Amino acid sequence: MKTLRILIVDDHGMIRQGLRAVIQARSGWELCGEAENGRQAVELARRLRPDIVILDLTMPGLNGLDATRKIREALPRAQILIQTMHDSEALAREALAAGARGYLLKNDAPELLPLAIEALAAGRTFFTPIVSEIVMSGLGAAGRKPDAPRSRLTPRERELVCLLAEGKSNKEAADTLGITLNTVETHRKNVMSKLRLRSTSDLVRYAIREALIQP
Repeated sequence: MKTLRILIVDDHGMIRQGLRAVIQARSGWELCGEAENGRQAVELARRLRPDIVILDLTMPGLNGLDATRKIREALPRAQILIQTMHDSEALAREALAAGARGYLLKNDAPELLPLAIEALAAGRTFFTPIVSEIVMSGLGAAGRKPDAPRSRLTPRERELVCLLAEGKSNKEAADTLGITLNTVETHRKNVMSKLRLRSTSDLVRYAIREALIQP
């Protein structure tokens, strides 16, 4: 039987330790790598080619939604399991749209994690009951809800928001993203205009409210 290769991604060492223990206790499962931020997750996924990636949503540098998109683009067969503290309908739906196949809350019973991994390994989706209820209630709501402000941003603009909200300067953001300072300044102006923000403080509050960074 083929060994199931799993990559875990979370910026909290204790969370990674718990995930590591679950994976190492299972025969036929292999922990192929660990990452502590979204950008590192994408790099490791491309290099290690895991079957399943267990991914937090709120991480420094590159949030889990954009990391999910990038990993799925590079590895269409990789299955993404989101494990997060956020039971938001909007985030759950965005995770699905980004290519995630499972959504698990961190405060869910520990025994659900192996079930989620097994489901994704078998090509099925997995949602904890509360998330299933959130998603289905959203799908069944009458009419179409207005797009959240975040959905109006491009992936590159979201990356920039995360970096700026974490305190990076325009120059540091340009170096991290591999783009010119002028391009960063243009993206920043576009973001501030789209979101109707007036200051960096507004940008930080927006990033925290939308779970792009941790407070």
